[in-house]
Amino acid sequence: MTISPIDLTWVRFAFYNTLRNRRRSSVTIAIAALGTAAILLAGGFAYSTYEGLAQAAARSTGHLIVGQPAHFTTDEDVPLQHGITDASAIQAQILSDPAVRYVLPRVDLTGLISNGEKSTIMLAVGIDPDAEFSVKGPFLKVIEGSILENNAQQAEIVLGDALARSLKAKTGSNLTLMTSTTDGALNALDVIVKGIVSTGIPDMDKRLVYTDIKTAQKLLNTTKVSSLGVFLNTMDATGPAQQRIAALLPGMTVQSWLAQAFFYKSVRDLYNRIFGALGFIISFIVVFVVANAMAMAIIERTREIGSLRAMGTLPGQLIRSFSFEGMFLGGAGALAGAALALIIALLLTIFPVEMPPPPGRSTGYPLMVSIDATLYVTTIVMMIVLAMLSSAWIARRTMRQSIVDALAHN
Repeated sequence: MTISPIDLTWVRFAFYNTLRNRRRSSVTIAIAALGTAAILLAGGFAYSTYEGLAQAAARSTGHLIVGQPAHFTTDEDVPLQHGITDASAIQAQILSDPAVRYVLPRVDLTGLISNGEKSTIMLAVGIDPDAEFSVKGPFLKVIEGSILENNAQQAEIVLGDALARSLKAKTGSNLTLMTSTTDGALNALDVIVKGIVSTGIPDMDKRLVYTDIKTAQKLLNTTKVSSLGVFLNTMDATGPAQQRIAALLPGMTVQSWLAQAFFYKSVRDLYNRIFGALGFIISFIVVFVVANAMAMAIIERTREIGSLRAMGTLPGQLIRSFSFEGMFLGGAGALAGAALALIIALLLTIFPVEMPPPPGRSTGYPLMVSIDATLYVTTIVMMIVLAMLSSAWIARRTMRQSIVDALAHN
């Protein structure tokens, strides 16, 4: 597509027209810039939140979760009824995939934990300590003591901080775990508290118990594991890796982290509605401001428009000229707003701002705004297009006036 010299003439004509009333043009550009910056900052905050929640969910369960089909669909009558019996062989198969970083077995169990005077419900997880705690990274905070280690000389556990307070337990405290075994019998095991941690979710910290795989299997009297958490090199590898591993293990079910990330999906749906409505309102304001500026400009230049039409200028050419004016106003505002949003996002990485704890959590988090190229380009283009359309719409309504009335306008 080529631009003719006539089109370039109208573009230059439109550019100079935007400079005729610089105060009005400056106000219009400023409002468009603030609207653009608001959309980009809100969208960047939402993207940052999505990324953080996705990372937290994936590090909790694994990017992929491998288990028996019934494990995901049917309640168990006894612990590990639908567990995996040949976990080591399946681990070796999965580790052959180049995208896989870790394959971590887990044993899920429920029961009671007691300090001798008080008993409360626990949600315990048997894990491979060395790898499990390394992949959790910043999403698990050690409050007291230390994390579990492989090949410990005695049965040890790590407690959620709220559960530790409830049991008045500290590092080195002796507690008792009680649960039903895989054959339905009641079993108990004395353990020592190795450390106290926090996930940042109070409801989880009230019940959370970590122990090593061997201790959990000993308590349940089994050699099975509940599932295998597959941790990949990158989040982007989840979809292709899921397909490859599912083909590698036809008798197993391979779920992605998203299937179990209920909190992530709820927050994303909520934020999409909130920021979608915000973007619509801001876009409407920008369109209204640009349209108002163009309406004022057209009214002031009614006689000029009449003169141009009397000299043979087509209405379409004038409409195009006014749409170019809208393009310059909207484009300048969008670019200025994008620059402002970019500066603020970068400043937040240098001077972090701590946000208060969100509902359902006990710890705050740093305010981060993601810089997404697609979001920036889409927003800038949207602002320019809306400004051009609103200008063209106002100009088209004005062109209905006759040439004689336009020349007689005062």
